[in-house]
Amino acid sequence: MLSQQALRKAMRPLAQTGSRMTGMAGQQSFKMTSFGQQQTGARAFSTAAPTQLQPFLVYRYDPEAQTKPEMQRYEIDLNSCGPMILDAVLKIKDEVDSTLALRRSCREGICGSCAMNINGKNGLACLEYIEPNPEKPIEIQPLPHTYVLKDLVPDLTNFYSQYKSIEPWLKKKGDHVAAKHPDPNAAKTRGTDEFENLQSPEQRVLLDGLYECILCACCSTSCPSYWWNPEYYYGPAVLQQAYRWVVDSRDDYTVERLAFLNDTMRLYRCHGIMNCTSCCPKGLDPAKSIVQLKKFINEQYDSDWEGKVSEEMKKNVDRAGGLSYA
Repeated sequence: MLSQQALRKAMRPLAQTGSRMTGMAGQQSFKMTSFGQQQTGARAFSTAAPTQLQPFLVYRYDPEAQTKPEMQRYEIDLNSCGPMILDAVLKIKDEVDSTLALRRSCREGICGSCAMNINGKNGLACLEYIEPNPEKPIEIQPLPHTYVLKDLVPDLTNFYSQYKSIEPWLKKKGDHVAAKHPDPNAAKTRGTDEFENLQSPEQRVLLDGLYECILCACCSTSCPSYWWNPEYYYGPAVLQQAYRWVVDSRDDYTVERLAFLNDTMRLYRCHGIMNCTSCCPKGLDPAKSIVQLKKFINEQYDSDWEGKVSEEMKKNVDRAGGLSYA
């Protein structure tokens, strides 16, 4: 058996080792505490970022109040707001002033509902970025030269009435709605003599740059000619849609469509100002479509067109155009 003195000598190195381990643990504990203090400092884990206020001037008009329209100022913290103009407008409506009226739907530049005039240029609020400038307010107004229902909501009744008048759907002549297949034997496999309306790739490519129009009315309401004669001139958007059906190889009423548009006011009020092309949020070129319509009419005009137009109008007495909806 070991003596008490020998036991103390044997235990001394272990105690010294334990002391060193305790020192390391204490040192490690100190470092962790120091790291935690460093991370919970003024900026490390702070969720409260400094505010970045951006002023907005928003058009306000309430017809029931019977007061003049005014530009109301709001300030939004951009650190708690999305990057788009629509995000700011919705934040104003949701958190600041719930009386603000606007149109919006998809938030992806597809529906065209949130068309507004932003800093003097028409565009979709969901596609326009907020450019921070605390010294200069961002001005948001409804589409220009339109009757305003309330705040940022314009009355587009005239616009859609004109769109209806061009009959924007496929029209076929004859008893069959669909065109017959070029192969007569194909009907045996389908059990019918009616088939889809076929197009070649060359014919289909003519519709590119036309069918993408979302009828947001940004182009039409930016056109001075449309400002001056909105009840007669059809405007860039409607004329581009008319051209879309004129060049569609599946449609059988090309001549009738051109004859209907051959009017001093419906088509020829366009003076090539090009506002429509510069502001289109989809990157389309309505001015080019209008030029092509004029070219087609010049090449294909016939003296019998007046009779064709009168015949078509008799078939569709509800074919409204411009302010004739009233």
